[in-house]
Amino acid sequence: MESFNRIVDALTGAVFFKIPLLGTQIELVVLYLAVPMLFFTVWLGFPNIRCIGHAFRILRNQPREGEAKGDVSQFAALTTALAGTIGLGNIAGVAVALTMGGPGAIFWMFAIGWFAMTVKMAEVTLGLKYRVTDEYGYVHGGPMYVLKAVLGRRGLPRLGVILGGFYAFFALFGAIPMVQVNQSFAQVSVVTGFTNGWIYGIGLAFAVALVTLGGAHWLGEVSKRLTPLKVGVYLAGILAILVLHADAIPAALAAIWRGAWGFDAAAGGAVGAFVAGMRRAVFASEAGVGSAVMAHSLARTEHPVSEGMVALLEPLLGTMIVCGIGGLAMVVAGTWTDPNLKGIEITSAAFAHVSSWFPLLLAIVVVLFAYSTLVAWGFYGLQAWGYLFGHGPKAQWSYKILYIVALPPAAVIDLGRVIDIIDSSFFLMAIPNVLALFLCAGELRRDVRAYREQAGV
Repeated sequence: MESFNRIVDALTGAVFFKIPLLGTQIELVVLYLAVPMLFFTVWLGFPNIRCIGHAFRILRNQPREGEAKGDVSQFAALTTALAGTIGLGNIAGVAVALTMGGPGAIFWMFAIGWFAMTVKMAEVTLGLKYRVTDEYGYVHGGPMYVLKAVLGRRGLPRLGVILGGFYAFFALFGAIPMVQVNQSFAQVSVVTGFTNGWIYGIGLAFAVALVTLGGAHWLGEVSKRLTPLKVGVYLAGILAILVLHADAIPAALAAIWRGAWGFDAAAGGAVGAFVAGMRRAVFASEAGVGSAVMAHSLARTEHPVSEGMVALLEPLLGTMIVCGIGGLAMVVAGTWTDPNLKGIEITSAAFAHVSSWFPLLLAIVVVLFAYSTLVAWGFYGLQAWGYLFGHGPKAQWSYKILYIVALPPAAVIDLGRVIDIIDSSFFLMAIPNVLALFLCAGELRRDVRAYREQAGV
């Protein structure tokens, strides 16, 4: 066991290796994901400004079944991706950013989320361009297929298969969001007094199985209904906090602005706020990790850039709006300054400002967030499994069963090293995915320009 722990510690230390940035330590992987955000925003002509309206118009006029290649509607693909992206990290992550960098971190989360929009568009465009159809007629896509196709076309087919396999292998581990089960049970236990983790874990796994065993169509149908519901309920709670403390909003906005530029020396000044905001925004949006590509690849469209445009709405909705408004509410409530609170406890305390029963509302939201994330990531893991072992019925069912069985223990065990492995695997997925983005930078710009000219954007 000691040897295993040393291996895990070495892996975690390598993935989350920190370097000094203007006097503050920051994980190298965060910078690795932030660089393409800046580059592709400029390289692709600021689509995160020019194409937002067009993205919403696409959703209003998306192809119906039979009119284009794909298994689900573009709206269902978007909500499935949002189901995986908008999770407990968006609730607890804002609180973590505040405690790390003060109110100014909220400004930088919002700003980095804006740059993340372009990376989402770029990686999803490539995913749609190089998606494949299996022998059973189902569509599959993801960074592994992009790497295999692009490097194969450049005379390096073996390297493409290896890097695709590298991505798929780590996606299998990254797609086991056990912390979602563990932390959702923790919040439910706090507000209800229910302490049987096994019953909770089994019940949640059963609910996940109902969708996971049903396939992509079920996933799309559940996601397009559950995602707006969970976000709506959460934002309703956040808005209640803001209404209750409406007189404090101007001062909170001023604190966020001052903290972002270092006028408030708390929490490390401008540098501390920037690093904290960038770190949480990169983690919350998952831009550059490539996970959401696997959901968007199912979209019913003949134009890869069209779905890329839809995908840029992800960070807008998940990071800029959900995290931005949530962060403002935390600053207004002031619960982030309590040294006895951390993570989701800060959010729960802010909800308690509205009413004593509001933490129960948060518990319901947390369960919805955890459930939708588990469903979406179960599908992501299935795509990675299929790339490695094939998409036949036996391979599909074997993974689904393994995934469902792995969920209940997460509610009762001390995750510890398991979380280290899962988190490390998650961010190792970014290494080949970002490489694919830069390898395809030229064709991405050509495709985006051609599409925008055709669509008149």
